[in-house]
Amino acid sequence: MFEVLVFVYENYWRGDACPEPEQLGRKLSAHGFEAEEIREALHWLDGLSLATQGLQIEHSPDNDEASATVVLRGRPEAALPQSDNAMRIYSQAEQDHLGAECLGFIRFLESSNVLPCGLREIVIERAMAAPGDPVALDELKIIVLMVHWSTGIEPDALVLDELCESREGRTAH
Repeated sequence: MFEVLVFVYENYWRGDACPEPEQLGRKLSAHGFEAEEIREALHWLDGLSLATQGLQIEHSPDNDEASATVVLRGRPEAALPQSDNAMRIYSQAEQDHLGAECLGFIRFLESSNVLPCGLREIVIERAMAAPGDPVALDELKIIVLMVHWSTGIEPDALVLDELCESREGRTAH
């Protein structure tokens, strides 16, 4: 499934440029992906589309960073801003499925102001819908890229490098 998602990301730079699922399925099949992989990926992308429907992107006037606010049930007045002192507590199922390495990476992205709380929740929800126990870190990075892709938020170049590069072959400084 993740190979299909990478192909979609590389070939359709923005989520709104991606063709409808039926046409995308035919294109993926023509590129040699197996039917089961395509079916899983399209189902996952459908869930991503549903998860980002209530997302409202707000840009801060004093900098170029984007923050994401989740609008609950289509009502902007129902959106609750996260307090600076708020802490995300992961359920046992989330801890088991994501594993310590992925949870640490999510925390790193949050502390780097790359993953606002609204996007974090979508990343977690989509990671919980992904196969694997626990989800591999490289797969979580693809999920983070796909959430950014779907919302039209382009990550910072250094963050994009971190999300796209494998740890193998890197020398620690």
